[in-house]
Formats: sequence, structure tokens, C-alpha cells
Amino acid sequence: MRRRDGVTVAVFVSIFALLAIALAPFVWNVLTSFKDKGEYFTYPPVFVPSSFDLEHYVRGMHLGGAKGIKDSFIIASLTTLLAIALGSLAAYSLSRFRIGGDNFAFWILSVRMMPPIASVLPLFLFFRFLRWLDTYQALIFTYALVNIPFAVWMMKGFFDELPVELEEAALIDGCGRLGAFVRVALPLVAPGLVATALFCFMFSWNEFLFALILGRSRVVPITVNIAGLIGGHEILWAEISAVSIVASIPIIVLAILLQRYLVRGLTLGAVKG
Repeated sequence: MRRRDGVTVAVFVSIFALLAIALAPFVWNVLTSFKDKGEYFTYPPVFVPSSFDLEHYVRGMHLGGAKGIKDSFIIASLTTLLAIALGSLAAYSLSRFRIGGDNFAFWILSVRMMPPIASVLPLFLFFRFLRWLDTYQALIFTYALVNIPFAVWMMKGFFDELPVELEEAALIDGCGRLGAFVRVALPLVAPGLVATALFCFMFSWNEFLFALILGRSRVVPITVNIAGLIGGHEILWAEISAVSIVASIPIIVLAILLQRYLVRGLTLGAVKG
């Protein structure tokens, strides 16, 4: 009994230690967002700021943080909807009709593995020809190209777990193939759909390279806005920390609200191939 208690205590201590290590950068970022300029340049460092006002948060929002969050939310939301709509249809066809053979799904996923720098120049020339540079549609289209292969791979695993007999019963009852997909298959893989959507949203929210190259002044996602706070003569550390904390709130809130579906989705055989 004592040995079992000792093992339990050791496990909990290890968990709390790892949690403290993981949360330390986030806590330091929060504290830095409240520090004055003299406090985050001192040595030894000041851990607790002298005041906890929202001056740096307000300034960070006025320096483009508010617009960056709005632009990122619009782009990430529409990208997620597009990736889920097209990805779920493609994944269903791969799962049920074996289009392209057994290795076609992995080939689709390999597109996601391509380095972004390899495709940013052709996309830049393409969007310049269409006069889409510095527009929402350019970034939405680009992010969808990146996220759809991931959505197809994730959703195919979920559809593979569903018994085909359920859809066959719907077909016998008079549903068409599209009706069986919408009324039977999609509701049953809803947890996986939510998990895939959350990951696509996170990828789009955190993306930097495409946003930097394809955006200019009218469309400035939050990642580019935060990088823009690093000037040639001054680095606004407190404002960078404040804006990054605000930018992390939507992802944290979504993860908390969708936690139940996320856990169920990730345990539904999403990566089974």
C-alpha cells in the first residue's frame, strides 16, 4: 500500500512539474505584458511588475492588434468552413469508393508536408495576376489549399470507423447517396468533425509566412501584426506580450468549449489509415 501511494505521489509530482515547465513561458508572457520599460530591461529580471494596469493592452490594440484579430478571425473561420466542407466530401469518397487506391489518401497528406516557402512565390505571382494581393480571398484560398489535405486525412479515418450497413439502410429507405452522407454519416462523425475543424482553425490562426507575403496593409493577420511591433530602433516587448495574450484567448476558449468533442474525436480512430 505504501509503495502504491509513493508511486501515486511521484506521478502527480511529475505531472505538476511538467505542467509548470509548460506554463512557465505563458506566465512570463502575462507578467511581461504588465511591466514598464525599465522593468523588462533590468538585470536581474523583475518577475512581478509594479502595477497591473491595461495600458499596454490598450496600446497594443491601437497599434493594429484589434484589426489583426478581426482579420485573423475572418480568414480562419472561412478557411475552416471551406476546408471542412470540401475535405469531408473528399474523405467520404475515399473511404467508401476507394478512389485512387489505397495510397491516394497518403499522397493527399503529403501535399500538407510540402514546405510553405516552396509554394509562396508561385502563389504570389498567381494572386498578383488576379489582383488578389492584400485581400481576404487570397489568404483564404491559400490556407484552404494547406488545410484541405489535413482535413481529408483526418476525416477519412473517422468515416472508415463507421459501419457501411448504416448508410446502406438509409439507401434502402429511399435516401440518395448525398442524403445518406448528410443525414447518417456526418452526424455520427460529429466529434471528429469538430476536432478537425479546431485544428484547421488553429493552423490558419497561427500561420505567418503566407500572411506576411500575401498581405500588405489592408489585410494584416495577428501574427504579422505582432511581428510588426519589432521596430528598427525599439522592440515593444510589453505590447507584443499583451497582443499575443489577447490573440491566444480565442483558441483557449474554443478548446475549452469543444473539449468534450475534441477528446471523443481524437479517440475515434482519426489517424487510422
